[in-house]
Amino acid sequence: MKILFTGGGSGGHFYPIIAIAEEIRHIADRERLIAPSLYFMAPDPYDKGLLFNNDITYIHVPAGKLRRYLSLANVFDFFKTVWGILVALVTIFRIYPDVIVGKGGFGSFPVLIAAKLWSIPVIIHESDSVPGRVNQWAGKFAKRVAVSFAEAASFFPADKVAYVGNPVRHELLKTASVFPKDFTPEPGRKTILVIGGSLGSVTINEAIFKILPDLLTKYNIIHQTGKQNIAELIARASVTLQNHPHKDAYRPVGYIQANELSSIGQLVDLIISRSGSTIFEIALWKKPSILIPIADSNGDHQRENAYNYAQSGASSIIEEYNLTSTILRNEIEKLLGNDTKLAEMSERAGKFAKQDSAGVIAREIITMALKHEK
Repeated sequence: MKILFTGGGSGGHFYPIIAIAEEIRHIADRERLIAPSLYFMAPDPYDKGLLFNNDITYIHVPAGKLRRYLSLANVFDFFKTVWGILVALVTIFRIYPDVIVGKGGFGSFPVLIAAKLWSIPVIIHESDSVPGRVNQWAGKFAKRVAVSFAEAASFFPADKVAYVGNPVRHELLKTASVFPKDFTPEPGRKTILVIGGSLGSVTINEAIFKILPDLLTKYNIIHQTGKQNIAELIARASVTLQNHPHKDAYRPVGYIQANELSSIGQLVDLIISRSGSTIFEIALWKKPSILIPIADSNGDHQRENAYNYAQSGASSIIEEYNLTSTILRNEIEKLLGNDTKLAEMSERAGKFAKQDSAGVIAREIITMALKHEK
């Protein structure tokens, strides 16, 4: 049984692939199936360590972006994509996987073209409430389409599509009762987690930093700044908070590992975040949140995701162009000062979450792969 994954170069495409791969191996072990051979074909491996840990073979394929504006780079990327299609055709013929799983993004286009030409069954998963162009196109010939938001189902043929939620890695689902030892907050205070995506967010970092001394008079703050921002923020905090009585209640960190993030996410009182795939982790942790979507995300998908999620009542939204330190502080105070509201948002988040998403998709992939083998 050979399964090939493909997707663009973001964590929102990559991490759900890892979650699905984990479930495929879990099902194969439990049901004593022959160990599957898993591949990931994309322009970039994104996280070589996770691929290695999950025994997934990385295969490079060139791919170019199609920009929505006039750019000479579009010309060069056109030829890069054509070359990528040729590479994918040859490589996929040699492997000849039983199923190809597409997560969308420009990096998946050459692989999905090859899958169509070689008549290999395709399953796609769409994480956003408004699908990207590659997935909308691939949905026309894919055997199955899984979506994370119910709103995305209308973009695909009704007889193919299923609303299953977003796959989340096992490490992010582990039950936690205590904070990791390096993240122990001051007792008797509510705790805020600030996480601007895997790379951090300069915009959110600046908004938090301007009100940091005021926030620390009441709350603990765990702040994922992004690895490229951590040194600067530590230096600034050491000066700004030098004489603050609660300076130890601020814990900046460049990047929080998945196992620690799971524990922290389940135990904090409020999460401030972008609105990419982190939404689904927040929902599974049943946590109230303030979402700040990226203003210029591709296809405005972060904004669409945020508002569709907020309809559940689990989150409030601050548009990036409205983001000021004063507005952010007022929203934090409004939520953390109302325990009834926090409890209601937590309940709504739990209702939105779909914990079995990876398992449902993995089961369909295995079923399709076994049929193709015969």
